[in-house]
Amino acid sequence: MNAPLAADTTPRNDWTREEIAALFALPFPELMFRAMTVHRRNFVSTEVQISTLLSIKTGGCPEDCAYCPQAAQYDTGVKAEKLMDVQAVLADAAKAKAAGASRFCMGAAWRSPKDKDLDAVCAMIEGVKAMGLESCVTLGMLTGPQANRLKDAGLDYYNHNLDTSPEYYPHIISTRIFTDRLETLENVRQAGLSVCCGGIVGMGESAQDRTGMIHALATLPSHPQSVPINALVQVEGTPAARATPLDPIDFVRTIAVARITMPASVVRLSAGRESMSAETQALSFLAGANSIFYGEKLLTTPNPQTDADKALFARLGLTSMPAKSASTNP
Repeated sequence: MNAPLAADTTPRNDWTREEIAALFALPFPELMFRAMTVHRRNFVSTEVQISTLLSIKTGGCPEDCAYCPQAAQYDTGVKAEKLMDVQAVLADAAKAKAAGASRFCMGAAWRSPKDKDLDAVCAMIEGVKAMGLESCVTLGMLTGPQANRLKDAGLDYYNHNLDTSPEYYPHIISTRIFTDRLETLENVRQAGLSVCCGGIVGMGESAQDRTGMIHALATLPSHPQSVPINALVQVEGTPAARATPLDPIDFVRTIAVARITMPASVVRLSAGRESMSAETQALSFLAGANSIFYGEKLLTTPNPQTDADKALFARLGLTSMPAKSASTNP
């Protein structure tokens, strides 16, 4: 196993769209070489961070995200459910840890949480932390005081994806605007929480939009500590269900450009792995992806079985990244 080389100490936040477009346009072998070099300078190349994601409040969301089966206005077969019981969530967290996860992520289908909802969520966070797991939640838009309350409960990461480029955003969501996302991210940063923020590709966006998405992420005031890159999971009943799937090589290019532009971030090979070949996933790891979700379901969409992931890791010689305590999170 190789140790990481000397880490980059000054990640750039001044990337231009032209520079990022030039990275996307590189010959594939050159792009991969650059991404692999950056990866090895910042991480152990054979280690992958393992997370498990649980939907703690499913369906009934008032937002109209074109990709999401939990939006109340779409007929996708997903029924609105109440917030899960705290002990039931902690039982799932214990199973996730036993399966090898180091981070437990909890998602609720809310536009934004009510203050009273945070009582149970904070109890979940405290219980997850007591198991020695990193904690992450995604609850929609947050106010500053809400972010501070989650921090006080011991939360490590808050997930709030930008989804796509600022220009393509209105084609995907009409119930909020791009700057709403940025405001929540600022509230999360000001609370001292680590940020998990990425996007989705394969929603009918252009190559320029993928450049714009990476540019928006890489020019945030500080790079997200975790950057999930999702391949759209097409769900019947959602507007995005008829989008043309992104070419696998173009998907790997997106991973590689994320790695180069955000060198110290953990880049997650996130949703869509169920339909990816082992070869596409292997190329993604070579391109700098170093995080995945374990478990057969991501909120409401399918994910590879844990045994299948363990077999793939064995084939590729990959191991699980050790968990960090909240005090050592970047």
